[in-house]
Amino acid sequence: MSADATPTPTRRAPPLWFWGVAALGLAWNVFGAVQFVGTLSATVDSLQAQGLTAEQAAVMLGYPVWMTVVFAVGVFGGAIGCLLMLARSAVAVPVFALSLFGYIALYIGDIIHGVFAAMGTPQVVVLTIVVAIAAGLWAVARFFRTRGVLA
Repeated sequence: MSADATPTPTRRAPPLWFWGVAALGLAWNVFGAVQFVGTLSATVDSLQAQGLTAEQAAVMLGYPVWMTVVFAVGVFGGAIGCLLMLARSAVAVPVFALSLFGYIALYIGDIIHGVFAAMGTPQVVVLTIVVAIAAGLWAVARFFRTRGVLA
């Protein structure tokens, strides 16, 4: 090695559960992406066919644009973060942080715009789980970045 060459940092090998978390996180976020894409073409009739009342369908279709944007940031940020984690890139950490921000903003929007009130406890539980998973993926990525697994 020449005197001006910068040594490349060595990454530590991840434990088996690292791969499981990243793969399950990716599967979860791909499922979320499918849900997101479905919202883009939803109509009152299609939502009622899925079991929503007319009032619930109207609330779901009445989202302001910013809520659609933060939903996209959450779900696609989560999927990209998982792909980056599988590639063992430390860039996964800020991408997961962005995803978490998106989901927290969506949660606040659901409160403000009456989604939780219209949809009831199941919507609150589901979105709480979504936020918890996003926070968990961010925390796991941070953990592995500090351990030298992500570089």
